[in-house]
Amino acid sequence: MSRLLLIGPPGAGKGTQAALLSQHLGIPAISTGDIFRYNVKNQTPLGVEAKGFMDRGEYVPDSLTNALVRDRLSHEDAKAGFLLDGYPRTIDQVNELDSILADGGKRLDVVVQLTADYEELARRLAGRAQIEGRADDTPEVIRRRLDVYDEQTAPLIDVYAARGLVAMVDGLGEISEVTARIIEVLEARGLTADA
Repeated sequence: MSRLLLIGPPGAGKGTQAALLSQHLGIPAISTGDIFRYNVKNQTPLGVEAKGFMDRGEYVPDSLTNALVRDRLSHEDAKAGFLLDGYPRTIDQVNELDSILADGGKRLDVVVQLTADYEELARRLAGRAQIEGRADDTPEVIRRRLDVYDEQTAPLIDVYAARGLVAMVDGLGEISEVTARIIEVLEARGLTADA
């Protein structure tokens, strides 16, 4: 089965594509953002701690995130494959993910990089904030999240590209078109629901 990572700036459609690809491939989509929001909503100790960072548009510290991901990847449904959305976001998290996978004798199969114009992303995020009532998508926080992505996450693409794992996919357009583009690059790498 497939072990995938979706990477791209905030608003590029990672969550939407992760859910569709999860269904298509029969593997769980694991989103740190969803896990954090669940914990914030339920006011767990992790959620209370994470909320302060999220409200400022900053990433939750690696120590909290790494422990959460290590635990999630140990669940039975992730043993045959998974799709990560929102992790890793820093070089330290790349190293931790390498360690988590190596402990199980596994590695990533592909890193799908969703690309998109930042002006379009800002519009998309502002619209999502209105529709979903998301307090973490104010104009100031959106700008900060894009800056943080450039500073901390974009360099990961170079790390994975050096390993020959990156497949770039245009993240703009109809949802079904983007999904079809991703499936095409996965199939080109021999990664299908039957793989």
